Amino acid sequence: MTHAPHGPDPDTAHFDAEGRPRPWPRRGSRHGEPLVLFRPRWDLLQNPRNGREFERLVLETPDWVNVVALTPRRELVLVEQYRFGTGTVTLEIPGGVIDLGEPHEHAARRELAEETGHTGGTWTYLGAVEPNPAFQTNVCHHWLAEGVERTGRQGLDAGEDIAIRTLPLEAALRAVREGLIRHALVVTALARVADLRVAHLAPGGG
Repeated sequence: MTHAPHGPDPDTAHFDAEGRPRPWPRRGSRHGEPLVLFRPRWDLLQNPRNGREFERLVLETPDWVNVVALTPRRELVLVEQYRFGTGTVTLEIPGGVIDLGEPHEHAARRELAEETGHTGGTWTYLGAVEPNPAFQTNVCHHWLAEGVERTGRQGLDAGEDIAIRTLPLEAALRAVREGLIRHALVVTALARVADLRVAHLAPGGG
């Protein structure tokens, strides 16, 4: 009886010791003109599986932050604004771009105050997610602020037009489950504080 020789599978020999794809070696890069939110970069990368080189677009992007802000009555502070990509008015949690060198907690407090006039409360860091690791370099930091109150007016810049809304937390979660709130970064932030599963996926559901 003949046994197959032991050794690495030639189809997976390019993986690391734990069986994961290896990083692609970068053979060069070129930059494009900076855009409003991104700086485009084209990297020349080598695929470890076959040695072939490919040029891939990377968007150098500042880090972002958003805030799950709850009032003393456990109402979620939300913002409504027109989004150019989808051409729709969306319901979201407050958030924005972190300034260069700014700590992300400071950015979270600043964005909440600027967009909604809410301050104070007890703040808890919820971790970060990668908005789109396929071609963006940044992360979005999620913060929970409990017990915030409206203490001032909005501080919007010339390019913003934001309406402030509050909803009981359960009503906001229901809006996510029903597809009325669909912004991915809003959903990932809310998922850090509540169960967003629809009924038929929940334990005991039909």
